[in-house]
Amino acid sequence: MQAHIRNGVPSRELDGLGWCKPWSDDQGGACVEVVKLADGRVAVRQSTDPDGPALVFSAHEMTRFVTGVKAGDADFLL
Repeated sequence: MQAHIRNGVPSRELDGLGWCKPWSDDQGGACVEVVKLADGRVAVRQSTDPDGPALVFSAHEMTRFVTGVKAGDADFLL
């Protein structure tokens, strides 16, 4: 496991890992960026703050999140 990569790690420490923007707003700029880490965890950051903290989720946490969103569990946020 990449021990130095923890929840809240400065995103700049993860540069070069291939951040992508699977979600984006239509206003331009407020994008969520994600990168899958070598150990299977997923880091998430705000594109407008690329030096800010990254949230790091285990593969299990991310699977439960995506599965829940697909099942409509987060529809109350819309």
